[in-house]
Amino acid sequence: MKLSKIAEILNSKTGKLPDVDIQWLLTDSRSLSFPAETLFFALKTARNDGHKYISELYRQNTRYFVVSELPVDADKMHDAVFFQVENTLSALQILASAHRDLFSIPVIGITGSNGKTVVKEWLYQLLNEDFRIVRSPKSYNSQIGVPLSVWSLNENAELGIFEAGISQMHEMEKLQAVIRPTIGVFTNIGNAHQEGFNGMKQKVDEKVKLFRDAEVLIYNSDEKLIEISIIQAKLKAKLFSWGKKENAKLQVLRMETNSTTKIELRYKKQEFSLEIPFTDDASIENALQCICVLLYFDYSPKIIAQKLLKLEPVAMRLEVKEGMNGCQIINDTYNSDLNSLGIALDFLNRQSSRQELSRTLILSDILQSGFVSDELYSMVAELAQSKNIQKIIGVGSEISKQSDKFSIDEKYFFHDTEELLKSPLMREFKNEIILLKGSRSFHFEDVLARLELIVHETTLDVNINALVSNLNYFRSKLRPETRMMCMVKAFAYGSGSVEVARVLQNNRCDYLAVAVGDEGAELRREGIRVPILVMNPEKSAFDTIFHNKLEPEIYSFGLLKSFIASAEKLALTDYPIHIKIDTGMHRLGFEQKDVAELIELLKNQNQVKVRSVFSHLVGSDSAEFDEFTHTQLRIFTECADKITEAFSHKILRHILNSAGIERFPEFQFDMVRLGIGLYDVSALSEVKLETVCTLKTIILQIRDVKAGDTVGYNRKGKLTQDSRIGVIPIGYADGFNRHLSNGVGEVWVNGHRAKVVGNICMDISMIDLTDIPAEEGDTVEVFGNNITLQELAEKLDTIPYEILTSVSRRVKRVYFLD
Repeated sequence: MKLSKIAEILNSKTGKLPDVDIQWLLTDSRSLSFPAETLFFALKTARNDGHKYISELYRQNTRYFVVSELPVDADKMHDAVFFQVENTLSALQILASAHRDLFSIPVIGITGSNGKTVVKEWLYQLLNEDFRIVRSPKSYNSQIGVPLSVWSLNENAELGIFEAGISQMHEMEKLQAVIRPTIGVFTNIGNAHQEGFNGMKQKVDEKVKLFRDAEVLIYNSDEKLIEISIIQAKLKAKLFSWGKKENAKLQVLRMETNSTTKIELRYKKQEFSLEIPFTDDASIENALQCICVLLYFDYSPKIIAQKLLKLEPVAMRLEVKEGMNGCQIINDTYNSDLNSLGIALDFLNRQSSRQELSRTLILSDILQSGFVSDELYSMVAELAQSKNIQKIIGVGSEISKQSDKFSIDEKYFFHDTEELLKSPLMREFKNEIILLKGSRSFHFEDVLARLELIVHETTLDVNINALVSNLNYFRSKLRPETRMMCMVKAFAYGSGSVEVARVLQNNRCDYLAVAVGDEGAELRREGIRVPILVMNPEKSAFDTIFHNKLEPEIYSFGLLKSFIASAEKLALTDYPIHIKIDTGMHRLGFEQKDVAELIELLKNQNQVKVRSVFSHLVGSDSAEFDEFTHTQLRIFTECADKITEAFSHKILRHILNSAGIERFPEFQFDMVRLGIGLYDVSALSEVKLETVCTLKTIILQIRDVKAGDTVGYNRKGKLTQDSRIGVIPIGYADGFNRHLSNGVGEVWVNGHRAKVVGNICMDISMIDLTDIPAEEGDTVEVFGNNITLQELAEKLDTIPYEILTSVSRRVKRVYFLD
């Protein structure tokens, strides 16, 4: 949205505005990614004031701000634009509402006490093959999160799915004005955030306001309070109810639960059954909400049945983990209220019914319940008793005061989490299923860490924050109009193509590049919509390319003629292709002498249309090849100029790779290609990029071995002294190169380098832990912050690309945000 339009919407008087299109709204200065296209809202909250971060954002090249007061040093920010408003949060919501006006697509709005995020994510899983969907990230359902979510609507979107959460009166009408759902889903009602309302009825009435202008509203008619509020609101929406009563539009006839849940239903006088891969009440309820949405979209029961079986759990609540001493842990520390406690206890019941495990509840104070303490914990005690809890551990001052309410024989109470962690009780859990249910402020993740079984596995940890930071470093070298193509071939250099592609797409990468058609097809299946270049398009893959709207690199006359013929058979015109020029790599590409003939061939057909012309630099990372690099750049410029001048449409030009972006930015042309630079490899010695990939394992076993003995195959690891030898579960089949055997390679253990002893085996390796403080189960870094990719590459006389792409797919990739 143009700055001038934003000024008009916010009714903020400013001087002459630059012709800038704002793409990003920012409320948290730590999340800045694209300063040139960002509008920062200086929000004032009870804990913070965004105005104090303006100067730092300005130093990071942010120039556009919405403020309620001008910063004291505003006169020093000569090119900054300040939209001054009375309330910056209201301005954020007004702007997002105006953005919502631009789209006439169906929008699903979801509210309720629990299940909003699960329903949203499941609807995405069920519908993403058929719609291009924009949805709330994570649980962005607040007064701030909703406008940020809705702002992500774009011209490609075919469906929006947004959550709305409230904690007090008069909040929902503000969210309604931003989301304006055409399809409403009311999940359920419970006690969460009850303190902001005079009663449950008032809270339900407030939530119903989200659906004021909806075309249809989906809800559980068995929840009487919800149905009464909906009827009293006299909404214009069609009511799509589900429940056990005969007058429900979707009637639940019977349910049968074993390892899955079979639900028998009646809809429009037709009876059918559906199966979901879940058994707990919460999941069944969430699935029924989703089934109603699909029925409203006219999906047949047969198609719905197929889709439901593909549902996957949303990693957010009720997460089951293996614990020490035969225990299982249900981790539900997302929130804590009476309603969600009941659902979690029901889940615990179902989990334990198939196992010989006693039932334990570790529960913190329940905050913001809306009940007085005496009444609240009487209900908690009754609930725990009804769910056959055999041991309760209460943490917090309020629950401790109410300990006499619990008639359970085995009960323990602690004033805070630290006191629990110091208790001998933490060492006594055995053969129990433990529900860990606590408000976030109690930091029950520390309890989980003590109870959880250490998983013996090797992982490649991929730091998404670091990936985005490195992307933005290279972006900072470019003109604002220069486009970015990112390489995700070879499993995104071993880091996971789908996951990395999603991050790059979300961070407005203009193009992705893969090696072969199948790689591109996989990305399309996973919902990647940005243009994708196929760099090695085999003739056998043409159908895959056409079907998935991939764009091939064309490097020879034979390939071009074959592709044109294939496009002609399908009656395609102007299909985008990318012309490769050989400027010195002598691998693939048209030579300079071929350009005239190439232009003539391209002009005499209309099946394909040149989208870009490009080439590869041979040695852009090394000063010794600079003269040759300049020769390549000259040849490319001459060839590209002839091709672009021969056609009236815009043809992109690109030749710079990661090293080229850093060392030859004056030749960025229209686009650049970023590959290894994403993974913290820089051509400039003074630049320290952030580490993205860390290959980690653990110590399986430590043994003492006498001097003179040998370790490993062929007795290669002969010891010259008494040694402590550690065994780690990683070998050459995982990507730990065998040439690092016999002391060539090192790993990082507890702040020390440990040499590899003997030959690296297929699945196992041995390391020297003599004089290193280490225990079985300790973490071992194979490469990462301490043993760098560059260091390993030098030892192996290879390049970082090979190190990354050698990590086997059997090594689990773990993606995380700092």
